[in-house]
Amino acid sequence: MKSTNKIIIGVVVIIAVIAVGLYASGSLGTSDNGSGDNEVNLAAAASLKNVYDEKLIPMFEEQNPGMTVTPTYASSGDLVKQIENGLGADVFMSAGNKQMDELINKSYVDNSSNVKFLENKLVLIVPADSDANITSFEELKDVEGTIAIGDPESVPAGQYANESLHNLGIWDDVEPKLSLATDVTAVLNQVAQGSAEYGLVYSTDAKSTDDVKVVCEAPKDSLKTIVYPVAPLADSQNNDATAKFMEFLQSQEAKDIFVEYGFTIHDE
Repeated sequence: MKSTNKIIIGVVVIIAVIAVGLYASGSLGTSDNGSGDNEVNLAAAASLKNVYDEKLIPMFEEQNPGMTVTPTYASSGDLVKQIENGLGADVFMSAGNKQMDELINKSYVDNSSNVKFLENKLVLIVPADSDANITSFEELKDVEGTIAIGDPESVPAGQYANESLHNLGIWDDVEPKLSLATDVTAVLNQVAQGSAEYGLVYSTDAKSTDDVKVVCEAPKDSLKTIVYPVAPLADSQNNDATAKFMEFLQSQEAKDIFVEYGFTIHDE
């Protein structure tokens, strides 16, 4: 009996040693990368939240069982800071070339992988029940009330608004009336809720709610084309999933969804 017990104990010890070895090598259990190999961490401009959450992320996950997309939305400038401070992003999609260029210049993104992908338009909005008698950007110099825009320091929509208002020669008249928001969604909410009488947002944002109405688009000669670039981060640890996600974004079905939400596909 004693010899039998010794044999059993010996077998148990051997099995335990083998199990520990397999775990350490990653053959058993979850390795450091683990399920993260099938996860895409997306850092995207706030104006992309609706199209990603409502359509594109569910579509990608359905087409790629076991893969997940975890998004982080904020102003493009804020996302750049987060990435520089260690945000584990695999894909960055900005609402402006400036923010993507910042990451390229600091080697966070390889310029060869940068795709200038979408276009958008800047529009003037008012609350849906507004009776404001205004038909153009130029008339903002004469209006009373608050004009909401994204903070030009970090929000591309605010930078485009700044550019347009300067080129129209009305920035100095408008500046005292401005309310600077942390991202374009906050601008939309201010106007929708009536805390601002006017706002400058992307046309895709205005299209997302019935609580605002569009007065007009920014004059074409007052600002450059609004381009949304997208690229994988150079140090992405989830290369296979990231590559599949980038391929998916550029598929015709994904492009059709972007167009459905009011974007235009950029044609280089």
